[in-house]
Amino acid sequence: MTQIRFLGATGTVTGSRFFVQSKGKKFLVDCGLFQGPKEYRLKNWDEFAIPPHELDAIFLTHAHIDHSGFLPRLHRYGFQGNVYCTPATKDLCHILLPDTGHIQEEDAHWANKKGFSKHSPALPLYTVEDATNTLKRFSSLFYGEDFYLEDDLRIKFKDAGHILGSSYVDIKIKNGKDVRKILFSGDLGRPDQPILRNPIQAFNIDYLILESTYGDRLHEPESVKEELAKIITESIDRGGVLIIPSFAVGRTQSLLYTIRELEQEKRIPVIPVFIDSPMAINATKIFERHRGDYDFRAKILEINGVKILHPKRLKICRRREESMMINDTKNNAIIISASGMVTGGRILHHLVNRLPDKKNTVLFIGYQASGTRGRAILDGKPEVKIHGRQIPVNAKIEKMSGFSAHADYNEILAWLMGFNHPPRKTFLVHGEPEASKALAQHINNHLGWDVVIPQYGDIFEFE
Repeated sequence: MTQIRFLGATGTVTGSRFFVQSKGKKFLVDCGLFQGPKEYRLKNWDEFAIPPHELDAIFLTHAHIDHSGFLPRLHRYGFQGNVYCTPATKDLCHILLPDTGHIQEEDAHWANKKGFSKHSPALPLYTVEDATNTLKRFSSLFYGEDFYLEDDLRIKFKDAGHILGSSYVDIKIKNGKDVRKILFSGDLGRPDQPILRNPIQAFNIDYLILESTYGDRLHEPESVKEELAKIITESIDRGGVLIIPSFAVGRTQSLLYTIRELEQEKRIPVIPVFIDSPMAINATKIFERHRGDYDFRAKILEINGVKILHPKRLKICRRREESMMINDTKNNAIIISASGMVTGGRILHHLVNRLPDKKNTVLFIGYQASGTRGRAILDGKPEVKIHGRQIPVNAKIEKMSGFSAHADYNEILAWLMGFNHPPRKTFLVHGEPEASKALAQHINNHLGWDVVIPQYGDIFEFE
């Protein structure tokens, strides 16, 4: 008997955690942090449904915190197995997890200082030390490498094309002559994106656990380069600064690649491009160390001596003093800073300074989850609370979906059409309720598959 238990990413785009029990082994696929509204964030403090010491292993689809960020908490309370992922995912987790531990410590310190906590003293979910200790349990597996947790239980990573190192988790279970295959999509990437390879086509899948983040929408058909060039040019014409809240891993690197191309093609003037996020800077260095994971075009550019992630006037702002000096720049510049949903990080300081001025532009290039500041700004709120102050939103607000690393519903359907037979059952996760329901309807209309939208804690068993 094989059991799948849904312990996260149900009814929400965060907290990806799936428990699998088979062949006497217990393991997780993903171990993510719940983010967004308080009701979700509080789940991170709940006692975990499976005693951590009982878990034999954890397999990560990729490094984003909503898929990896609960690991230090689990390790702190008894997990002693190995964490398996691709080499790039391992390297990215080495910067993401300690950073998240630092944020947890800062949040607890702030709550104690201001008396915001109902508990005394407020404690971090986990610490930098917890994260560092967790990283000692990481082991890397290459794409396509067979790993046997048991003789009849094989796990393999396949390129999902979402971010550097992202994977499907392909599980094959044998019972005598009978074989069942389970595929966890993780986050499914988009075709023909800069730098990364396209998502690998999957075959012979019996049970599919599929993300549905963009299950109710299509990405805009306009050229990403044309749209970005237009926004940059208009920002310059208004005499302001373009601020881009960007996810440090994946989105920032795609943005740098595209700005460099626009400069080379003389479609935008060469202006300062500030990268003001230590994590994004470190992630970019990891991208450059894993050029073997690039797509064909990016590899050829690198072979020809092109530094694909370096616009001409790139300014790296690692130290706090360098970040503060950006305030002296009043026009004709681009600031790229984390976090992408404006939940924390240096982007908050830039928005405090730039949002009130109508000459400036704020460009969102990624998904903004419900309950985040990014969603509030996009929804047209006249002011937004940052660092305890209400900041007026007078800057021009723009958004682009073309940089999204998530497939939209047509791209998901196109990938599913490549399956050589329908899965026995398809489970939709990692989406807000409307998105999951919409994707279920699209799959039913176009493919006629058996689709289930699981709820938190649901258990599915099969022979």
